[in-house]
Amino acid sequence: MTSLAITVLGHDRPGIIAETTGRLADLGLNLEDSTMTLLRGQFAMMLVCAGDVAPAAIEDALAPLTADGTLDVSVREVVPGAAGAAVGSSWVLTVHGGDRPGIVSSVVGRVAAVGGNITDLTTRLAGDLYLLVAEIDLPAGTDVDAVRAAIAEAAEALGVGASLRAAEADDL
Repeated sequence: MTSLAITVLGHDRPGIIAETTGRLADLGLNLEDSTMTLLRGQFAMMLVCAGDVAPAAIEDALAPLTADGTLDVSVREVVPGAAGAAVGSSWVLTVHGGDRPGIVSSVVGRVAAVGGNITDLTTRLAGDLYLLVAEIDLPAGTDVDAVRAAIAEAAEALGVGASLRAAEADDL
């Protein structure tokens, strides 16, 4: 069975999820993983499906979604064994403060520097307040206090607050 990554991006409207997943189910595809969000009125959805359907056939089945030009759909095969780095421990990183360029790259760069992997990241802007919440996996043996210190240093330089705490089962 092949795993396929499907993305749907564009102007939001009611029914996108129902129409997309219905067409995929009609093809006999099993929805294994998904995420969806709205970004300032723009719809963004990523799905991983399993089945024995060619990417071109999936694109054809989803073509009606793109007919009016407000949505884009792409399909690609997921490369076997392309999963993220080995998991050591799961953490939740939060950053909040005044909005400015460079917050994400600076703070998550500290995570990447120790081989940490971002497994989920959400940001929100409410007026001038910026919020980042990320789930991260740190390699086994990582000096978590050193990572916290590096994140705190980056946050201080940006004038924002940051915290790193162990993830609990209900966080994930």
